[in-house]
Amino acid sequence: MSFIDFNEIVKEAWRAYDPTRTIITITDISAKVSTNHVYRVTFKDGNIIIAKLSYFGKYEHFVEDHSIINSLSNNLPDPFENFLARSLIKENSLFVHRHTDDVIDAWVVFYRPIKIKRKLPKRLNEDQIQKLAKEFARFHKACHTIRNTLPPSSKTLKVDVEHLLEIMRTDSGQHEFRMHHEQIEKHCNLFLENVDKLDANNLDTIPVFVDWNIGNFSVNPQFKLFSRWDYDWFRMSSRMIDFYFFARISSDVGDRTVFSYDVDPLMEDRFIVFLKAYHKEYPLTETEIRFLKEAYRFFILNYVVKYGKYFFHEIFATKLQQEAYERYLPLLDKKFDPEPLLNALHL
Repeated sequence: MSFIDFNEIVKEAWRAYDPTRTIITITDISAKVSTNHVYRVTFKDGNIIIAKLSYFGKYEHFVEDHSIINSLSNNLPDPFENFLARSLIKENSLFVHRHTDDVIDAWVVFYRPIKIKRKLPKRLNEDQIQKLAKEFARFHKACHTIRNTLPPSSKTLKVDVEHLLEIMRTDSGQHEFRMHHEQIEKHCNLFLENVDKLDANNLDTIPVFVDWNIGNFSVNPQFKLFSRWDYDWFRMSSRMIDFYFFARISSDVGDRTVFSYDVDPLMEDRFIVFLKAYHKEYPLTETEIRFLKEAYRFFILNYVVKYGKYFFHEIFATKLQQEAYERYLPLLDKKFDPEPLLNALHL
């Protein structure tokens, strides 16, 4: 990509929002593994806001997602009413600035800064796993309570998987996936078939954030959820889409700088500890547990295979995609067994 002055795009967006307030500095605070752009904007009066800039996907989906998130942040009940960072509003609607030129079509949304308490330790003990499981259960329950008050979403798991199949039929897709076309197509079709067999399309749909990496949220000293600020993978879907990252948080391996997305955390005893605590607070169903395999398959197909080059810097994307073809997808049906999880929950 040609040189693009992203700071200038952020300044242009702010001028469209409120030209009377002068920007002093713009600091890039983006995650080091991601291609997304996040900035801390400091004004002459000392106040600060956060700017998020994106340029992949569709502008309409960007606006749709952030409209849902902003509504969610305002509608969540106690104790989560201040959990999510809120976007800036202009007049009566969410403010989104669209910048277009010969090189890029980019979109900017502004957030109010959110307070951060404690990041999770890199490895949790069993008591911490149980406390966090109950918190996630309560958060999901709150999201379920207000789900019908949110703007509509056009994205579904089925639509995203069918979109990947469409991409592979294009000339660019034939080139990009030429070595793995048959494998990807097989797993897309398996996903669609198994979702139908499970009747998973009828599972309740709630707001899910998918990427519960320990760098994306904070907790208080009692392990209550305190704040969340990263929304890159947000969608409306089954709550089970969140559970692979819950398993990673619970994993005996703990958080690592060099990471992979193997299915193994879903089969750990420590994840069963998490599930039992979550289930006690907000019961799961047999269909949801059986759907976990397809939720993981979707995660690999959509966020690693299809969009990996957008969500991760090239070195990470290449590594994760190669592992997807060599391990994640071919070993999934051998490694994932829902029976130990169902037995632990007496389902």
